[in-house]
Amino acid sequence: MKSAALEHRPAAEMVWVPGATFMMGSNDHYPEEAPVHPVTVDGFWIDEAPVTNRQFLEFVNSTGHVTFAERKPRAEDYPGAPPANLRAGSLVFTPPKRPLQGNDISQWWIFTLGANWRHPLGRKSSIGAILDHPVVHVAYDDAKAYAEWVGKELPTEAEWELAARGGLEDAEFACGDELVPGGNHMANTWQGSFPIENAMEDGFARTSPVRFYPPNGYGLYDMIGNVWEWTSDYWSVRHVEPAAKPCCIPSNPLNTNADASVDPAARVKVVRRVLKGGSHLCAPNYCRRYRPAARHAQEIDTTTSHVGFRCVRRTP
Repeated sequence: MKSAALEHRPAAEMVWVPGATFMMGSNDHYPEEAPVHPVTVDGFWIDEAPVTNRQFLEFVNSTGHVTFAERKPRAEDYPGAPPANLRAGSLVFTPPKRPLQGNDISQWWIFTLGANWRHPLGRKSSIGAILDHPVVHVAYDDAKAYAEWVGKELPTEAEWELAARGGLEDAEFACGDELVPGGNHMANTWQGSFPIENAMEDGFARTSPVRFYPPNGYGLYDMIGNVWEWTSDYWSVRHVEPAAKPCCIPSNPLNTNADASVDPAARVKVVRRVLKGGSHLCAPNYCRRYRPAARHAQEIDTTTSHVGFRCVRRTP
């Protein structure tokens, strides 16, 4: 007899992640990853790899969707913003050409006019040679619109982390206890001193084709490195405390509290969702977030050259 999951097998290029109770988070790295706590997640299907430029192009051609980065910002949404800033574009990682002055990220993140998913480095760039790389410069609503078009959803943070672990409960990385076992690069990350020196030992300065690196234990590709990936959870500065009793372990958790991600000092409302997985810009000296437990806050109206997504489908 076929299992219920197989009876509802989705389109090709999705992988089944069995339901499990696992220890989510980490107490050993960044404070937002703590505390480690048990959660239970039902089994689900997840895309084998991040959504590519080729797939997103098919979506746009079919629907006419215009992404956030392609639209001119409205003045009423950004009160006080200089008119010159209200132009379509996106943030592009640009290696600094001068010695760094402190840790101000504006030294390497440059708002670039005309940068979007079609033109990832600016108006003169294209995706013609990188159709099988992850799509980038997508806002949360862009990712959600694609997911709805294909009859899927964006993963929760817990689903994403369970999938990224690949069945390795206590391992630090998606591939085990070493990031580069035996000198073999298992993910697209930064080698060298970020953001000045990129040794490119893995051969990539920016994104890489999906499925270039070995899959994890579930057969999933690029669960760490390459691009950060959107989840459906609103951001929280810490995880919940561990349940006092086994009966109280959270089941299929999802943070729906948008207010928890609002910056009270901001002049406008800032809403953040959780990103997972790290990217090709994560480096040992700057951002050790190429781990399943790592998480990062991202404003839903901000797009960059290192954020993409993948989708899930849950069984009835």
